Amino acid sequence: MTENEYVSITTKSGEIKKISVDEDGFLINSNDWSEDFSEAISRDEGIEKLTEEHWKVIHFLRNYFITYGTCPPIRMVVKDTGFQLKKIYDLFPTGPAKGACRMAGAPKPTGCV
Repeated sequence: MTENEYVSITTKSGEIKKISVDEDGFLINSNDWSEDFSEAISRDEGIEKLTEEHWKVIHFLRNYFITYGTCPPIRMVVKDTGFQLKKIYDLFPTGPAKGACRMAGAPKPTGCV
């Protein structure tokens, strides 16, 4: 990692923070995750504004990651959120692995290119 790989976020209190990310934009330290981080990178993911549907997927992924230390299989995301796979791709144009897991503060899923 180079020293220039970070995301600047503005917290709800107006504080500006620099968060370290890897070369693919995934958090170096998953404890740095916040909803402010998700909102800051949403535009990089091609998302203008995060909706309740986005947050449903992001929070599911975040909670799964905290519990199991990895992102769930996509079939589990579909089943537990009630969204069809196409809907998840519509919500996260860069895909559930790159986009949604990144926004949930989870590490890059194994096998993700």
